[in-house]
Amino acid sequence: APAASPGTAPAGLAEAGRGATVALAHAASALNAVPTLLGEGANIGSNSFVVSGQHTASGKPLLANDPHLSLSAPGVWYQVGLHCTAKRPDCTFDVAGFSFSGMPGIVIGQNADLAWGLTNQGTDVMDLTLERIYEDGTYLRDGARVPLEQRRETIDVNGGDPVTLTVSSTAHGPIVSEVLPSTGVAGTVPVPEGAPPAGFSGYAVALQWTALTPGRTAEAVFALNRAATPEDVAAAAALLEAPAQNILYATARGDIGYQSSGRTPVRAAVPGAPVPSDGSWPRPGWDSRYDWQGFVAPQDMPAVRNPAAGFIVAANQAVTAAGQGPFLTTDWDEGYRAGRIRQLIEQRLDEGKRFDVPAMNTIMTDDASPFGPVVVPALLQVDVDDDFVAQAVDELRSWSAEGFPTNTDSPGAAYFNAVWSALLQLTFADDLPASQAPDGGARWLRVVQLLLEDPQNPWWDDRTTVNVVEGRDEILRQALVSARHQLTNSMGKNPKDWTWGHVHQLRLQHPVLGGATVPEPVRRLVNPAPIGVPGGSAVVNAMSYNAAARDELGRPDFSVTAGPSMRMVVDLADRDASTWVAGPGNSGHPGSPHYTDQLRAWARGETFPWAFSRDAVEQAGTETLTLEPAEDR
Repeated sequence: APAASPGTAPAGLAEAGRGATVALAHAASALNAVPTLLGEGANIGSNSFVVSGQHTASGKPLLANDPHLSLSAPGVWYQVGLHCTAKRPDCTFDVAGFSFSGMPGIVIGQNADLAWGLTNQGTDVMDLTLERIYEDGTYLRDGARVPLEQRRETIDVNGGDPVTLTVSSTAHGPIVSEVLPSTGVAGTVPVPEGAPPAGFSGYAVALQWTALTPGRTAEAVFALNRAATPEDVAAAAALLEAPAQNILYATARGDIGYQSSGRTPVRAAVPGAPVPSDGSWPRPGWDSRYDWQGFVAPQDMPAVRNPAAGFIVAANQAVTAAGQGPFLTTDWDEGYRAGRIRQLIEQRLDEGKRFDVPAMNTIMTDDASPFGPVVVPALLQVDVDDDFVAQAVDELRSWSAEGFPTNTDSPGAAYFNAVWSALLQLTFADDLPASQAPDGGARWLRVVQLLLEDPQNPWWDDRTTVNVVEGRDEILRQALVSARHQLTNSMGKNPKDWTWGHVHQLRLQHPVLGGATVPEPVRRLVNPAPIGVPGGSAVVNAMSYNAAARDELGRPDFSVTAGPSMRMVVDLADRDASTWVAGPGNSGHPGSPHYTDQLRAWARGETFPWAFSRDAVEQAGTETLTLEPAEDR
């Protein structure tokens, strides 16, 4: 299939010349490295849902939350309780939940009056601006040359010499077009050809991002820790400026609600502009008409209180319809997880069943694949004349009859995911560069769904074959054959012996001491043993993997890249009946018995009782450490 041709740039961008193109390429390289530097983040998302007392056995709300993040050992979360022995003006905390190392408050959790969960909102809060830079250290701004702001930053390197960088910034933010290949200055890229104006050095790309300006997010955390009412949550959300989050909450009084947060830029509508001003293209920094026009007022952000349906789901799906409310983003999750959670809630209500804590946990660990109903019917209609392959295809029939589960013991899940990886490789490898190889997430399911409806679409054709034009069914057949041989090599000839957990494993790595350059005895100490897990990309139990990943032998690698970093269900009727789990454990010390003591339960979808009240905490505790202030001297 012919590769998709890039769209034509707006006329105004052509003026920038090849130098601008090079600058943007450098910026893209730097920004694309961020997920690698911070940990792979493909298919990262989160689930949160709340059910009101009208649908619960207790008559009080239930709230569930499981943020999906890159996973490591130690884990990102710590389970913490902050309880004043007696609440008074100078000690107002009675809160417990999950926090980050070094964070003085609770990020997600419950207090005596309220429970709350967070999911990533995905708001578009970042724009690139193209800047005209001059040799004298100035840049163009509305016809005038303005001095670049410069500051020196020194990065201390353990065991090495400090590294000093000079960071240049414009009115829009720091220049990022040469962050990675920098020789000491994050600067500009020269124009490779043409006759530039006198003193013109080149084009650079600056990053404008709400997180690069001082904010009040820490105040928002403390405000949530003390919140009791929907009004309190709205006030806390107004302080939560970055990162933008969906806040789901429930109160002891019986309210449930959703509140959007995050400092959200208002973008200018420039009449007759040759370059879009909505953030979808880099903006010309020399023209202030394209600048952000302030931020959306907190009271104008989306919010819902006590909906008639009696439940709310926030799983990174679109929270506003296109053209309604303030512009947040077009980069929403495809909505498979949110749709499945909603389906399971409505199904239980239709059956006349009320919700309790176990029912909420069951939904949160649901492992039905949304890929199966879309792709398997097309696979089963392919004419397979090889009994060896047909034996494996029978497992897809069984998997379909079971409802497409992705439990660790499933042969069908193992075979399907191997077929899915092969299908993406066979369909797109001849058309897309390796850097754009499909990761197999929800968006690629949408793409393949459209292609399945068009059997002769040119994308099915393998451009590397001579005088042959492949169609849909031939590529599907090849994927079935390839996956059959792959799993035979890794798990044996009998497909009934295959299991998803054998290949879909979580391999936790210590972020400092767990890498390949560290001596093996140290890695064995800090890296937990691999463990098979259920779920997959776009599954509610979102144990995502990268379908483009390959191991050192070139075989598909189904290792988990992101997943539920913790799970919690809060019962507003009985706080001590709430449950929680944090993988792999609540200690960051490899020698501690609590370093990985929650890992196996977490992998199985199990949770632990969450002692919240003072009596429950004292009964559950096994050790006590008392810190007393030193005597005045």
